[in-house]
Amino acid sequence: MALPGSAMATFRLALIQLQVSPIKADNVTRACSLVREAAKQGVKIVSLPECFNSPYGTKYFPEYAEKIPGESTQKLSEVAKDCGIYLIGGSIPEEDAGKLYNTCAVFGPDGTLLVKHRKIHLFDIDVPGKITFQESKTLSPGDSFSTFDTPYCRVGLGICYDIRFAELAQIYAQRGCQLLVYPGAFNLTTGPAHWELLQRSRAVDNQVYVATASPARDDKASYVAWGHSTVVNPWGEVLAKAGTEETIVYSDIDLKKLAEIRQQIPIFRQKRSDLYAVEVKKP
Repeated sequence: MALPGSAMATFRLALIQLQVSPIKADNVTRACSLVREAAKQGVKIVSLPECFNSPYGTKYFPEYAEKIPGESTQKLSEVAKDCGIYLIGGSIPEEDAGKLYNTCAVFGPDGTLLVKHRKIHLFDIDVPGKITFQESKTLSPGDSFSTFDTPYCRVGLGICYDIRFAELAQIYAQRGCQLLVYPGAFNLTTGPAHWELLQRSRAVDNQVYVATASPARDDKASYVAWGHSTVVNPWGEVLAKAGTEETIVYSDIDLKKLAEIRQQIPIFRQKRSDLYAVEVKKP
């Protein structure tokens, strides 16, 4: 594993746990304001939460959907350039050719759109007496892997429910990612049960850093987000974790620590590729 130069072996990450309102323009303005605040703290990569410009729900997706590039992502491009940071734009409802997607747009320090990740696994669940939700009622799934390179490390992207699928994280690790970022809005049923567990599992399985950016909790919303945006290191330790309120979570990502863990427990060299493999069916 190639380690970046010593000056870049550690960098600062920020997660914006945004309080999302029904007013799109307010959400975008507030998100950009918090990104600027984070950038003043020496942050190099910032992530917004899932569905940061819209309430989360199948009835809201068609109303709030927009093109990419579009109104919301243009603002993200501008703030990324102004601050000279990598900005992971959480996700927004995207409209393209008559279909809707749950999409994360990533912008570089020059404001360029680097990659667009459409949520691969749609959130269709039924926990009797607790929660039933069907993203597939209005959304279509993405069908591509999404990574981008920075001077620090390669980053892999998933959105919320994508984190439950270990194969996606394994493929990103195989492709050299050292940080996986999942903007996500777990709920009050799945949040306390699985939110941290899944992050720590993906981190330990693949010896990578894992970060999740959730919206802040709004108990009056039709879908109540769990909150607790988190950063986990490759040893499975929680480095930083928010409560439920609007806040910015900061964490230093130490790639030297990652390299040490991979040397101490060399699972990548020990995999039995003669017995098993994760197969990639599309590039």
